[in-house]
Amino acid sequence: MLKEIFIGLSTNQMLTAAAKKYGLKLGAQNVVAGTNVEETIESIRELNALGISCTVDNLGEFVFEREEALKAKDSILEVIEAIHANGVDAHISLKPTQIGLDIDYDFCYENLKEIVAAASKYDMHINLDMEDYGHVQPSYDLLETLLKEYSNVGTVIQSYFYRAQEDIEKHKDLRLRIVKGAYKEPAEYAYQTREEIDANFIELIEYHLLNGKFTSIATHDHHIINHVIDFVEEYGISRDKFEFQMLYGFRKDMQVDLAKKGYNFCTYVPFGDDWYGYFMRRLAERPQNLNLVVKQVFNKRTNTAIGLFAGAYALGRLTAKKK
Repeated sequence: MLKEIFIGLSTNQMLTAAAKKYGLKLGAQNVVAGTNVEETIESIRELNALGISCTVDNLGEFVFEREEALKAKDSILEVIEAIHANGVDAHISLKPTQIGLDIDYDFCYENLKEIVAAASKYDMHINLDMEDYGHVQPSYDLLETLLKEYSNVGTVIQSYFYRAQEDIEKHKDLRLRIVKGAYKEPAEYAYQTREEIDANFIELIEYHLLNGKFTSIATHDHHIINHVIDFVEEYGISRDKFEFQMLYGFRKDMQVDLAKKGYNFCTYVPFGDDWYGYFMRRLAERPQNLNLVVKQVFNKRTNTAIGLFAGAYALGRLTAKKK
């Protein structure tokens, strides 16, 4: 039920607009590394100093206007240049819908190719994020076309999809980030229970650790992290073959601790003012993080507009469930 509520909140335009307007007052700086490139580079420097690398996401998705897609592309290109110019340890994650996949496939591909080519000059990795089911296959099509010319690109495997095992076997020679999945998907395409998703998540991680190129294990679940640590020790898998990933602002103590213990660690660093939908989906993925919202976002004295709207929306959904 909580997952459905957060997915609903993530697509609410009124709340998104309010978040953009009042985000910093509401504490968005706790989950977003900056609203511009300069602030983001400084946040990356701070993480690098702790032995943590970063993957940078210019927030935004489901774009339907060419002008907005081109603006997003230019912003990503600016980040690539800033990462190189400042010598920080970071690479790029991006969503195809942000740069035009819902507008025109060829338009999106040209934007994506320009980004990958720019990063390739600096030997910088580009991670093609996966979105909801309807965009999965077109995103893989983009990836496979890019791989004919470029080697600095990888993607994401979402463990809640039935197709995930087939996809990971097909792309095992790539650097892959393995996640649980954060969209609301029907039972026709995806596992529905936490137990099924977690079991497949672990199975996919183990498969790629044993057979793949490089594995990014994206989770805040310490049980799964401990399982992975035991697994790589049992099978003698080099620490150079994998990294743990978490989101900026989530479980920072654990992030630092894992880095101090000598594990490769990468923080997913979002920036920009379009943070609301992103954050709600992170809560849908792991509703236990609700306490983070209460502590860091919705209880600021300065402005509680989003918290009130969110509460009203959630109450409405819960009431509807009872009818």
